[in-house]
Amino acid sequence: MVSSPVREIRIYVEGGGNDAITRGRFREGMGQFLGSLRDCARRKGIRWQVIASGGRQSTFEDFQHALTAHPNALNVLLVDAEGTVTLPPWRHLKARDGWSQPVTATDEQCYLMIQTMEAWLIADRAALAAYYGRDFNASALPGTPNVETIDKPRLESILLHATRHTTKGEYHKIRHGTELLKRIDPAKVRAASPHCEKLFATLEARMGGC
Repeated sequence: MVSSPVREIRIYVEGGGNDAITRGRFREGMGQFLGSLRDCARRKGIRWQVIASGGRQSTFEDFQHALTAHPNALNVLLVDAEGTVTLPPWRHLKARDGWSQPVTATDEQCYLMIQTMEAWLIADRAALAAYYGRDFNASALPGTPNVETIDKPRLESILLHATRHTTKGEYHKIRHGTELLKRIDPAKVRAASPHCEKLFATLEARMGGC
C-alpha cells in the first residue's frame, strides 16, 4: 500500500518534567537534535512540531488525543523503552505499560529511546566531554558500538560516574539532558542506536527523501 503524502508531522516525546518552562527547554533541545528532519520538512512545505509532554503516561495520552484532533497529520510517539527491548515497539509498550496500539495508529508512528534517552547522549563521547569540561571522566563510558544493549541502571551509573567531579556536577536529566540534546551529533547516535536510525530513516522516507 502506498502511503499518502505527509503534510504535517507532530512528534509527541516523553521528557521535560512537569513544569511548562522545563518542558519548553526540553522541546527546544529535542527539536535541535531532530533538526535535520525539521529542516527537510520546511523545505518541502510540511508543517513540523515537537511536543514535549512530560511523563510517559501523559505523552501517550497526548498522542492518543492527537490521532483524533489532528487526523491528517503523521502523529508520532517517542518514549523511553525503560528496559531491554525484544518485541516491536507497540508490543513492547503493551507488555510493559499496558498500552494498546490505537486502531488508527500504524507501526511507523511509534518509536523507542532504548533503553532511555541517556543512551543517545553517551553515543557522542566528544560532545559530552566538551560540555562537561576537563574533569569529565571519559574512561567511564563504555566502548560498545550499540548503546541500546546498555541496561537502564548502568546508563544512569555511567553518567553519574563520568560527571561526578565536573564543575557542572553530576548528570541531571532536566538541567543537563536538554542542553546535551542540542550538542550531540545525530549521525553518531543513528550509528549507535538502530531504533534512532529507524526514526530518522522512516520520517525521511515519508517526506519523500531528504
